[in-house]
Amino acid sequence: MNTYKRHRFLPDIISYAVWLYHRFNLSGRDVEDLLAARDVSVSYESIRLWCIKFGTRYARRLKQRHGGYGDTLCLDEVFVKIRGVQHFLWRAVDQDGEVVDVYLQARRDGAAAKRFFKRIMRSCGSEPRNIVTDKLRSYGVAQRELMPDVIHNTARYANNRAEQSHEPTRVRERGKRSFKSPKHARRFLSTHATVYNSFNLGRHLGAAFSPDSHTLFDILALPEY
Repeated sequence: MNTYKRHRFLPDIISYAVWLYHRFNLSGRDVEDLLAARDVSVSYESIRLWCIKFGTRYARRLKQRHGGYGDTLCLDEVFVKIRGVQHFLWRAVDQDGEVVDVYLQARRDGAAAKRFFKRIMRSCGSEPRNIVTDKLRSYGVAQRELMPDVIHNTARYANNRAEQSHEPTRVRERGKRSFKSPKHARRFLSTHATVYNSFNLGRHLGAAFSPDSHTLFDILALPEY
């Protein structure tokens, strides 16, 4: 079934609006104004519904075409308050700054760390060679049980790459005046991380152009049947 069936706007317009919302610190009304400047009249509520419906699908397509991650992963967790309740956003990035996975959980104990490690192995397809974390003991529990042969580095300042990668999320959190629910946060952050990877300047190891390559909008606007 065509994903865009019964939508009166072209796939290029829908994908462009969803991309703007997730790539830049913009609200739905900001995206509405940008589209209006291009003679596209669409309400911010439609843009919100597009982001809910198509955001995760676009992220899935981008992940399928991802070239793979490095063998050194930096892991960190940060506090996120949602409706007055404290949650923990777990994040893993490789040595080139590519976001491997983000996962919002209510705790940061050993069980939560093991769930996150399992997600990382599914995303990478195999175990990394090195992992770099802070001294949170939950990481050691998960590493000993799930990745006993992986080198675990907890040296001071070694995990700065993961800690700095939280900043784009913090910017969006402030722009959105906090997340409305854990489900909303998980949906947005997963898509935001995937779109962010598409513009990561660390992609210096890949070819600049190939005849078979697709641009970001080519990938997003591909119809599904």
